[in-house]
Amino acid sequence: MSPAPGPARRLPNGFTVALDRHTLLIDGGRGLLGGSPTRLLRLTPRARALLTGRTLRVRDAAGATLAELLLERGLAHPVAEALPPHPDPRCTYVVPVRDRPRQLDRLLSGIGPGAEVIVVDDASHDPAAVAAVAARHGARLVPLSRNIGPAGARNTGLSLVRTPFVAFVDSDIVLAPDTVPTLLKHFTDARVAIAVPRIVGLRTPRSSGWIGRYEQARSSLDLGAHPASVRPGSFVSWTSTACMVARVDAVTGGFDARMRVGEDVDFGWRAVAGGWRLRYEPAAVAAHEHRVAFTDWFTRKAVYGSGAQPLAERHPRAIAPAVLAPWSAAVVLALLAQRRWSVPVAAAVCGVTTLRIARKLEGTEHPVRLGARLTANGAAAALSQTGALLTRHWWPAAALGCAASRRVRRAVTVAAVADIALERGWTRAGLDPVRYGVARRLDDLAYGAGVWFSAARGRSLAALRPRLLIGGRGQMPSASRRSVASSRSDSAEPGSSSHIS
Repeated sequence: MSPAPGPARRLPNGFTVALDRHTLLIDGGRGLLGGSPTRLLRLTPRARALLTGRTLRVRDAAGATLAELLLERGLAHPVAEALPPHPDPRCTYVVPVRDRPRQLDRLLSGIGPGAEVIVVDDASHDPAAVAAVAARHGARLVPLSRNIGPAGARNTGLSLVRTPFVAFVDSDIVLAPDTVPTLLKHFTDARVAIAVPRIVGLRTPRSSGWIGRYEQARSSLDLGAHPASVRPGSFVSWTSTACMVARVDAVTGGFDARMRVGEDVDFGWRAVAGGWRLRYEPAAVAAHEHRVAFTDWFTRKAVYGSGAQPLAERHPRAIAPAVLAPWSAAVVLALLAQRRWSVPVAAAVCGVTTLRIARKLEGTEHPVRLGARLTANGAAAALSQTGALLTRHWWPAAALGCAASRRVRRAVTVAAVADIALERGWTRAGLDPVRYGVARRLDDLAYGAGVWFSAARGRSLAALRPRLLIGGRGQMPSASRRSVASSRSDSAEPGSSSHIS
């Protein structure tokens, strides 16, 4: 992975960003509170004047500087429909495939004529069928004599790309006409290496069953309806290569061909480590033909989990299944103890944390109220992570605990029921809560089994160990998981920043 450019070209005029939905405008617009980790950004009068409500459109160097700061802090995201077009949007499509000529034909029909397309046949059992489809659509075919996996197949195609951008697209994807053009707009930011669309379920006659409907609402590939900066610890921490557009100069190292699963996560995290930005853009949509046959679906979920240990070896600080601040860990442990003192102790810890955060917010209009809000968010996130540990990542150990302890049984039951009660996915899926709940638990069982299998194979528990944030350092693993720690830093114009968590 090539390192990001040093002093990157500034954001162009017309580049527009909007504040993240979690970012709070406080003190009458004199400050912004949000990002991951959470930060307080105090805006100077000059910086405040650049914002129109929750939007900033770059018109000069000062606007570019503020927009850059907001993007870097995760406080704002580009507005896709308002971005200027890239001056050189030439892009080559690289499609790794093994058999599946019907799906390949459907994908290439959606790409349309005139596009540069490289189809890498990863040793199909029926190579003639794949070759016929590629020829019919005028795609360049690169047949491989042995199966090397999707990472190696993508690398083969990448080595032949001569355009500034490459779109990696799996054969079971259906592209909308504006998917890739929308993603290419993000590259007017010189720091962006990769942009990915929202992956939704492709509706087919086979997807009407209960597994298909569950996948429509709760697919592992669907990262949600809100834009995000992708990085470990941010609101969206990984991306899939089912559909992805990349800057060729930024990804010259390609994928790790040794990885048969998780190579897409590793690919993105290496780009972030090199100083690049990754953008998740739900305004661009690609449809994926999900697995809906039960055995195939369940097996694939386990395969996803098996990527945990290889990722832990390469990115030990990013792969932790839960990341907790000391105070939130204390709250969780107190409640798990299920004693008479549990709730009072947890409440006392939250109260002390609220006051500590309030001190960090001195100078704002309502520091205690804001501190209480951040503390409540952090406690809820810690409990959510704990529930996921019990029902997903640690379920084999939790099952043994249930056999020996009523307290463990109560904790697991509450975690499993609360997960379904708080999720509204079953309503979107057109499933009753019972069938949705069964699918959800089977999803967790399969994924957790894959994680434990990979841990046993790698003879390491690294992928199963939570991480404790000490002194406010570190990052949280997903969108809803925040902590509130204690550190502080200041920056120059156009604002000053205080690190809250």
